[in-house]
Amino acid sequence: MPERDILDLEHFLPYRLSVLSNRISQDIARLYADRFGLGVTEWRVLAVLGRYPGLSASELAERTAMDKVAVSRAVASLLADGRITRDTHDADRRRSVLELSDEGQRVYAEVAPAALAYERRLLANFAAEDRAALSRLIDLLGDAEQSTH
Repeated sequence: MPERDILDLEHFLPYRLSVLSNRISQDIARLYADRFGLGVTEWRVLAVLGRYPGLSASELAERTAMDKVAVSRAVASLLADGRITRDTHDADRRRSVLELSDEGQRVYAEVAPAALAYERRLLANFAAEDRAALSRLIDLLGDAEQSTH
């Protein structure tokens, strides 16, 4: 009988990254879930629009690497809550673009500093060169993932 490969999940990099990402996302979600009633997807949409206003829903999905259906639901929820606005693009009237409303700007302005403080606490025990190495390794993994497509 031929020997078969055994997938040891506890040491399988994609699994480990996914578990870590989920744990961090759930932990940081507490910063905005209780106070603002936002889920992870809604917060990511707000965060991206806070940095890159005027994106379409498709561009949001692409930039966040999230499922288009999840982004669509988050956009609908944020529109209903008055946290984002939708308008037509000046140059292409068929394309709708999204931006933070005044309320969305207020939420972003309150949550972004807390999120950055969380990141600082998460990396507090890392030396500067370790933080730089981690960033470089994440970039390399992203590049490697892109090249597999």
